[in-house]
Amino acid sequence: MADRDPATGHFLPGNRIWEARASSGPKPKFETAEALWDAACEYFEWVHENPLYKDQLVTFQGSATHEPVAAMRAMTIRGLCLFLGVSHEAWRRWQVEDDEIHKPHLAEVMRQIEDTIYQWKFEGAAADLLNGSIIARDLGLADKKELTGAGGGPMEVMTLADFYAGQSTDT
Repeated sequence: MADRDPATGHFLPGNRIWEARASSGPKPKFETAEALWDAACEYFEWVHENPLYKDQLVTFQGSATHEPVAAMRAMTIRGLCLFLGVSHEAWRRWQVEDDEIHKPHLAEVMRQIEDTIYQWKFEGAAADLLNGSIIARDLGLADKKELTGAGGGPMEVMTLADFYAGQSTDT
């Protein structure tokens, strides 16, 4: 089996993103939004074509074997940055209007790329192909409960005696 070490039978590592860089040589400049979109699409394709593998124990007629099972690889902005050969800091600074390296011509395509990655992770988690708890935290989807009073102030606590004392006895 090509994805196992022939000597030990162990699975070979599946995460080799550092080898998947879109280009070699100097860092890309992305002079146009189309160039950035094309490079991002290369990353999307790479993620799709390079799933992670997990080991699954399969038993059939009393015989047990370990089989590799493809698992969805989560897209991330940091993974995209590694693939593109740009730092995550540079990616963020390209979006800051008053930054010296701001790239306003890339703003719309950067939003589209981030929305694509968000949707990939959301749908993967919704279909139970990715860990829902991890993806929910990453996407900022949390089931939060308000534990403060109005305007963020302290909660008003009222005893039953206070509640009934405020009730009118006129009927």
